[in-house]
Amino acid sequence: MIRMNEDCEREGLRRVAELMCVAARTAPKARGADQIVTAIVEDEDDRARLAERMREIAQRVGAAFFARDADNVMASPVVVIIGTKLRRLRIPGCNLCGWEGCDEAEEHDARCAYNSGDLGVALGSAVSVAADHRVDNRIMYTIGLAAVELELLGPDVKIAHGVPLSARGKNIFFDRG
Repeated sequence: MIRMNEDCEREGLRRVAELMCVAARTAPKARGADQIVTAIVEDEDDRARLAERMREIAQRVGAAFFARDADNVMASPVVVIIGTKLRRLRIPGCNLCGWEGCDEAEEHDARCAYNSGDLGVALGSAVSVAADHRVDNRIMYTIGLAAVELELLGPDVKIAHGVPLSARGKNIFFDRG
């Protein structure tokens, strides 16, 4: 059996996506509190649903770059989504959310800064895996917002980013206009 470029590359992207999820899981987290959730979107219908929501958001908020990024989702055989659940870590003296402690932050429905920070570290760990394997990728909050609205990572995930993956002769995530 001979496996041609497209089959090999798609399988390689799938493996890298799985390793990216592992890297996101094992990334350091404040107080060791793991709120990270990951998913891999490969199916064309699932990617189309995600892209369609991104286009809806583009119209709703008047931001054309959501639609541009939706085109990247459809052009990428694999998309990794990494998100975080929200949970206050109650670290004394923190105040990074801008409020005087977690109780006051809770009264104002503020998000814990550590959840966002942990998500950033997880994303950095994940995309470093993609880079180590020479897979073209780009972190896109536009994908994450659509994924949160669609509850692709479950109803408890409130912040997410997506990372589309591509293996072509030219990186599709540059010169996007």
